[in-house]
Amino acid sequence: MSTREVPEGRLRFVLPFEAAPAEVPLLRRAAVRQLGRWGLPAVTDEAALLVTELATNVFKHVGEGVSATLILEWRGERLRVEVYDKSRVVPILRSAECDAECGRGLHLLTALAADWGTVLTPVGKGVWCEIRLSAGKACPCVERGVEALESYRGRQIGRLGRVGEAGLDEAAVELIADLLHWSAACGRDPDDVLDRAQMRYEAEAEAAA
Repeated sequence: MSTREVPEGRLRFVLPFEAAPAEVPLLRRAAVRQLGRWGLPAVTDEAALLVTELATNVFKHVGEGVSATLILEWRGERLRVEVYDKSRVVPILRSAECDAECGRGLHLLTALAADWGTVLTPVGKGVWCEIRLSAGKACPCVERGVEALESYRGRQIGRLGRVGEAGLDEAAVELIADLLHWSAACGRDPDDVLDRAQMRYEAEAEAAA
């Protein structure tokens, strides 16, 4: 899995998976964890449900065990959920009275998502949907932290090669350490910088509670 910044300030999380019932809970947990890191906990329930439906449709209608890919993309005021597989058969929204095998899951997309659709690729198709992020669903402090960390981590990838998902935590530690080195080089006391940062964090967290 990987997370990276894409053009126009978007953030993208990519996770290949094997389409099978046992994979669905793992995909949900991965999506919820990533949205928490992006500071979007308010939409985790909707996103988890949409991830479940899209992933389930792959092994039900394309085949169990086929390769697929989940993508989460934060685009300003919308969160986009995409699942790509190797079938070019486009799902069809049928009447609400049909059984589960004929596409009732698409009615859930229609009900929950602000928009949804399909796209054909050279090797298959993608089904996507978008959740609208209302004002206040994303914490500005977390947004700024994510932007700084993703930018810093992008430089790490360019310098060191691919950095895995677990590298996000390590990147945060290295970023903080680099800032302390910078403060010392500028003649400031690193301990004082840490203390002030901790005091600001506690004040902002208390104000937001």
